[in-house]
Amino acid sequence: MSDQRRVLVAGIGNIFLGDDGFGPEVLRRLAERGRAGGTQSIPEGVRLVDYGIRGVHLAYDLLDGWDALVLVDALPDRGEPGAIRVFEVDPEHGGGGGGLDAHSMDPASVFASLAALGGAAPRTVVVGCEVRSVADGIGLSREVAAVVDDAVAAVLALVEDPPRRAAAAAADPGEEG
Repeated sequence: MSDQRRVLVAGIGNIFLGDDGFGPEVLRRLAERGRAGGTQSIPEGVRLVDYGIRGVHLAYDLLDGWDALVLVDALPDRGEPGAIRVFEVDPEHGGGGGGLDAHSMDPASVFASLAALGGAAPRTVVVGCEVRSVADGIGLSREVAAVVDDAVAAVLALVEDPPRRAAAAAADPGEEG
């Protein structure tokens, strides 16, 4: 039996609505890193999935018993398009209600669907980016496209194996995390 963490990294968003395609684009870049190998490859136990707008698919996949979930998604514009935000979500108090909703992709709806299926959400962290526009159209705005690699780095920092992270901190005690 392995003591390896299982982390699901879920890209969510609609690529046909401008900056709402942020999550899928970050997942595409992460997948490229995973194929390329190297110092920032994807650790074992981490699964990358671009869910697009398939919230119920994500809810079903969460029934497989993950240790953590990283949601990569576009965030509403609060005046700083391109700003990356990393925060933990409390699935118990994430809002939303109801039961199974096959057409909704916000985290509260995914967690409600998961609960309706008899599951419980793991520790969940969002790596999000404030949008410039979610108007019809394919492609990210200049501001959002410019920070995709920053989001990739944030996800990699979250999924890195804890022993490697602890060793890196011990090697450089001047850096706080």
